[in-house]
Amino acid sequence: MTGLPDDLPRWSFGDSPELADELLALVIQGRKTATCWALAQMAPTAPGERSVVLDGAGRPALLVETLSCVAVRYCDVGPAFAALEGEGDLSLDHWRAAHHRYFTRAGVFAEDMDLWCETFRVVERL
Repeated sequence: MTGLPDDLPRWSFGDSPELADELLALVIQGRKTATCWALAQMAPTAPGERSVVLDGAGRPALLVETLSCVAVRYCDVGPAFAALEGEGDLSLDHWRAAHHRYFTRAGVFAEDMDLWCETFRVVERL
């Protein structure tokens, strides 16, 4: 696709260029088809909404489309969603440890915090 619309949301995974590239690689491999964020950090996406995922250098890498986005408490995230996130050994234990660290760095962690849990599909590599 050439000439992405300027009004598409643009974002990257994680909180560092290294993490952005690491998680982006998982999406490109087809291993990561979900993500999450704290309700306090950003509004939810809607099914059918498209956005541009940036790499660690801020360059457009993927056009993705939201399939679902639901509110779930951190403590209620289950193993199926953890596996869709595609990180580590795909286990809920790994997901909890990695996200505990991430949300603690962001200053928003709580066991009962509300998350937006999104599944998405890649529309196009850019």
